[in-house]
Amino acid sequence: MNNDRYLQAKDCEALTGIPAATWRYWAHVGNGPDSFKLGRRRVWRQSVVEAWIAEQEAQTRTGGAA
Repeated sequence: MNNDRYLQAKDCEALTGIPAATWRYWAHVGNGPDSFKLGRRRVWRQSVVEAWIAEQEAQTRTGGAA
């Protein structure tokens, strides 16, 4: 098992600036990075969120060389 950190919606907000409510909504409708329930809490693996951010950047980057 890896040493990944489990993030709650408020942690994802602190990391990205995207409101916690948006993270919860994305999980509800199946958008955004993969999440799962850990007990009663919805969590995201930090490595999955960071990979998702990198993917968003790669798909939407403009200007300059990659």
